[in-house]
Amino acid sequence: TILVAVSVAEQDERPEPEEEPVLAPRKEVPGRVTQLCRQYSDMPPLTLEGIRDRVLYVLKLYDKIDPEKLSVDSHFMKDLGLDSLDQVEIIMAMEDEFGFEIPDTDAEKLMCPQEIVDYIADKKDVYE
Repeated sequence: TILVAVSVAEQDERPEPEEEPVLAPRKEVPGRVTQLCRQYSDMPPLTLEGIRDRVLYVLKLYDKIDPEKLSVDSHFMKDLGLDSLDQVEIIMAMEDEFGFEIPDTDAEKLMCPQEIVDYIADKKDVYE
């Protein structure tokens, strides 16, 4: 009974809740997150041409690819001299660019830019 008396006494000493709750200041969203939201929130629908342009752009930025040799039909290993690790890095870059994961079983089959374009178009339901 002593514990009950103490807890009741402690309840009596508590201040009455205020009429309006005090809210914690809102934390700002990091700039990168805001930037990504802005970048993707109002993008036009994907087209085959848009996918092709983005795939080629990402590939041109890859330091081991000579942009002069690059075409949509260039084979990564035969024409561009890349190895299997380079191909994995390319697939990872495409996953980042298009915002979805490509399973390893599918990624192993993507050996030229056109195959990547076709794969992304199929997964994103883009048909022209």
